[in-house]
Amino acid sequence: MGLILEENYLSFKNCCNLQFFTYSLHIVSGIVEIAEKAGVSAATVSRALRGMHHVNERTRKKIIEAAQLLDYPVRPDLLPPSATQRTNTIGVIAPFISRWYFSQALAGVEQALREAGLDLLLYNFAQVDARQRVFQQKKLVGKVDGLIVISLPPTEREFEQILGLGIPVSLLGIASDRCSSVSIDDVKGAELATQHLIDMGHQDIAIMVGQNAFNFNFEVADQRKTGFLTTLEANGITFNPAFEIVADFDSHTSELAMTEFLNRKKLPTAIFCESDEMAFGAIKAIRKKGLRVPEDISIVGYDDHEFAATIGLTTISQPVQFLGQLAASQIMARIEKPESSTASMKVPISLVIRESVRDLT
Repeated sequence: MGLILEENYLSFKNCCNLQFFTYSLHIVSGIVEIAEKAGVSAATVSRALRGMHHVNERTRKKIIEAAQLLDYPVRPDLLPPSATQRTNTIGVIAPFISRWYFSQALAGVEQALREAGLDLLLYNFAQVDARQRVFQQKKLVGKVDGLIVISLPPTEREFEQILGLGIPVSLLGIASDRCSSVSIDDVKGAELATQHLIDMGHQDIAIMVGQNAFNFNFEVADQRKTGFLTTLEANGITFNPAFEIVADFDSHTSELAMTEFLNRKKLPTAIFCESDEMAFGAIKAIRKKGLRVPEDISIVGYDDHEFAATIGLTTISQPVQFLGQLAASQIMARIEKPESSTASMKVPISLVIRESVRDLT
């Protein structure tokens, strides 16, 4: 009896080993076929299908598509959501939502989505390491039908991650030819503001420029500074480097920077501030010093914050909420018609003249 049991056990074990060997052979064969179809190595296929890092997202997408064509099983979390698996949710990646620009853009997105019956899932952060976590594909896959990124130029790796999701992507405040985008011409806006100061007779003009303290690669500060400098040059005015005031894009740091700047002997007759919130801080510091706007120092801002009209601030008007609505509309259009081409839209801006600039002509 014991011999029969042992023989049966050995027979069963050999059968299992054979089945395991056959299954393993099938797996290896499938990986090789996928590798040939995707044009990559078998090792890369293996890493990609196990969800491991160090695989280019574009390559991973190509491997998954090849696996599906060959009817090879793919983990559900590696697959982009299909039209029949919609979440009815749009993801928004944005830093510093307490700041005016981001809150206004977010309000525009939310309004458009709400009117369409869609939900908004916000990915908010204020530190670089948090940014790296947010852009990880596994945090986004299967959770949203589309993605809007506000004012953060994606790195090459981040582009690969978000485009590899297989869902519509729109950049708000950043021009791009790799996906849909809606933006303004920040250089042009700075040119309009600076030219207005020059037309009003100002030659000694300072700039309050935003710093990139958190290394988020924001483009706005550099673009607006470029517009400022090129306009001075076009009018034969040499910029005094000592007239560059560095602050963050908020009123508090701008007030501190302006307070220190006002201690110098030679002051400009006018200042171009790269945002209205910076202008608010600058004006507060000027008044604390016992000086007046525009009698002693003229100020021009950028954004057309709702408080700008209250204090009579001349500024560049950009329709931030409208930008948010357009970005949401781009996403919704691509969801309904995935085959439609991406669009890069530029929204017009304008100079709003109020009472913060003195006429020296």
